[in-house]
Amino acid sequence: MSQHREENETDTLFPDTIADKPVLLFGEILADMFPERSVLGGAPFNVARHLAAFGLSPLLVSRLGEDALAGQIRSLMATEGMDTAGIQADPGRPTGRVRVHMEEGGHRFEILPEQAYDHIDPAQARAAAASANPSLVYFGSLCQRGDVSRAALREILAATSCPRFVDLNLREPWYSEDVIRFTLHGADILKINNDELATLAVMLGLSAETPEERARALLRDFSISRVIVTCAGKGAWQMATGDESSIGVPGRQACVVDTVGAGDGFASVCILGMLADWEPALTLDRADAFAAAVCGIRGAVPDDDAFYLPFFKEWTS
Repeated sequence: MSQHREENETDTLFPDTIADKPVLLFGEILADMFPERSVLGGAPFNVARHLAAFGLSPLLVSRLGEDALAGQIRSLMATEGMDTAGIQADPGRPTGRVRVHMEEGGHRFEILPEQAYDHIDPAQARAAAASANPSLVYFGSLCQRGDVSRAALREILAATSCPRFVDLNLREPWYSEDVIRFTLHGADILKINNDELATLAVMLGLSAETPEERARALLRDFSISRVIVTCAGKGAWQMATGDESSIGVPGRQACVVDTVGAGDGFASVCILGMLADWEPALTLDRADAFAAAVCGIRGAVPDDDAFYLPFFKEWTS
């Protein structure tokens, strides 16, 4: 981004009570390697960058190598006013990298194995969580592909008692049924896409035929409070414990440059809406609008904080 955080006009557009609710995000930091350039990313990193631009206080717990890419990430985080207290250094493994293959109608990830984020130190992670006293913890499935980082997540969950927002982000072949079951049992709010909902129905043997019935089964079987399902350009819907029917938004037209990071943008606005006590339908609509805008840029986050201003002006009017 081209502006420093202290120059960002959006900083004062949400009340201090929102900024004072820290969010802990656990997982991967990496570079998405497009054919023509590399873009810093990873779902937890993307969400943390959006939250920082919204004026919140994200603490990202991850691990980087001791290489040039790690220096670039630390420099960017400092420029954007993002807390680096949860970032660990790994002298023996590289900072995460993913090759992005652009294909008709979307993209395909080639996620490289044995990266620094697969070895997040459990003791350091627990200390960071205890110090942060977060109001919400965010995590997904990719960060659990390694035993060490999976243990670190368990330490964070043991050290915190706040709600957990899970953005599942299934990436083959980097998940298993055991990991998925553990993740779902740890979720209070679950965000998935419609393809992932179908995958879970088969993997977990959900006795449900329709998407709504499958969402209800997840709520019941894993004691989840809310399931949010995104449907690409067709909008999103949610089921919550006690709901008679789903709440949904129809989606909107988007000028698609690429779809990388759209789900992360959606998740970040869902988190903002939770902390700001927006109504569920309003949160879904604003999250969908923001995700559509992210589809109009190259990569997962904008190069300039001016990207956020129209949303802040609309959301705070």
